[in-house]
Amino acid sequence: MGSGAGKRPGRRGTAAPGAAGTVGADAAAWVAPEGSWASSAGRRRNMQAIRSRDTSPELALRSLVHAAGLRYRVGAKPLPGMRRTADLLFRPTRVAVFVDGCFWHACPEHFVRPKTNPGYWNEKIDRNVRRDRDTDTKLAEAGWLVLRFWEHEPPAECAALVVDAVRQRRAKATRRT
Repeated sequence: MGSGAGKRPGRRGTAAPGAAGTVGADAAAWVAPEGSWASSAGRRRNMQAIRSRDTSPELALRSLVHAAGLRYRVGAKPLPGMRRTADLLFRPTRVAVFVDGCFWHACPEHFVRPKTNPGYWNEKIDRNVRRDRDTDTKLAEAGWLVLRFWEHEPPAECAALVVDAVRQRRAKATRRT
C-alpha cells in the first residue's frame, strides 16, 4: 500500500489545513468565539470534554453504595429552587453527598493554582469554594446532612460513611414514629 494509500481523511496526521487540532500557524490565528474565556482552541476543547457528573470517583462511590442496598437520586436538587445538584441524594433521610474534584474545589492536598490565565482561574475556583460553603450552610439549615468527599479519597471508605449516615438517619426517623 505505501505512499499514503488507504489513509482516511481526518485521521491523525492527515487533517486538512485549518482543521481543529492542527498546530503551528493555524493555532496562532485562532480567535475565541464570542463570550468564550478560553485562551486557546486546545484549552477550549479540553474544557468542553470535562464531565460535570458521572466521573470515575462518583461512579465508584455510587456502585458501592448501591451494592450495600441503598437507593438514591443522581444529580438531583436537594431543595426546591436551589440551582445546585448533589451527586447522590437520599431524600427521605435528607443526606446529600458531593464528590468534589481536587482542581475544581481547591483540595488542600492537591490543588495548585494555574499559572495560565490566573485572574480567571483564581476567581472561578474561589467562586466554586464559596458556593460549596453556601450550599453546605443552606442544606444544614434545612435539616440536611451534607457529606463531601475529595475525588482522591478511597471509594470504599466514602461509601462506608455514606451507608452509615443514611442508616443512622433512617433508624432515628423510625424511633420518632
